Amino acid sequence: MKKILCILLLLSLFLIGSASAYGIYLNCSPLTIPVGQTIKCSIDSDFPAGTSFALVFYQKQYTATEISRQTMTIQPSQETQYALFDTTGLKAGTYDVEVAWNGVVPAMRTDSISSQIIQLTDRSGELTITSPETQDLSSALVIAGSLKNGGNSGIQIQVDGATAGRVYGPLYISTTNNIQTGAGSFSQTVSVTQPDDYTVKFSDASGLITTIVFHVVAPTTVPTVPLVSTPITTPPTPMVTYTPIVKPTTTKSPLPIEIVLGALGIAGLCIYCSRKQ
Repeated sequence: MKKILCILLLLSLFLIGSASAYGIYLNCSPLTIPVGQTIKCSIDSDFPAGTSFALVFYQKQYTATEISRQTMTIQPSQETQYALFDTTGLKAGTYDVEVAWNGVVPAMRTDSISSQIIQLTDRSGELTITSPETQDLSSALVIAGSLKNGGNSGIQIQVDGATAGRVYGPLYISTTNNIQTGAGSFSQTVSVTQPDDYTVKFSDASGLITTIVFHVVAPTTVPTVPLVSTPITTPPTPMVTYTPIVKPTTTKSPLPIEIVLGALGIAGLCIYCSRKQ
């Protein structure tokens, strides 16, 4: 009888202790998501205001590798709190989000949920991009490619610049079915006004497919070499100094006096003879 009373007493103490323990309830959704999609977690608790803990995002392989954490503190209102975990750049695999206490883990009610397993899937292989990932601003931004088994179902794109912010979407664009493969091809030109790194998120009815970063660079200009006109210089005409040719002056020598006198005598004789006749 005493043994039965002791057992009942212990059970009652256990039940009282369980009833007086606090509860914490973690809920992450979806539990299976493609790489690049954000994990959204909510947490409810009736722990006293001021109670602090961390939500830690781990990759679970052979050992747990911490990826990120967020500190949370219970408020007097004990309202639901939320945490977001980015999966961009991660590999497909098994991950875990769990409550981490600083120090001794407090007693919690048995229905408490303090961890959740997340499965990341990689859908990047379903998308083929045919437009260049580096483009000139003068002709950007062209987003073209094909989605495996996309058919005519369309594909949703969202474009965000690192500095420009949201420039397009999220909006669905049409896809053209490839009869042979069932792939859906697409092409969309998004007008951008500045060089930037533009992250494009591709999604369909099943959720995020993958993200691609397009690099838009300033227009390429061919440097123009200024034409330098070289003046044509005419060589100076050499100055030629002409030396005048001075003809020597010919000085006639006077006739000898004898010849002059003889000529005069002959002339006089001729005159005399003509008169005699």
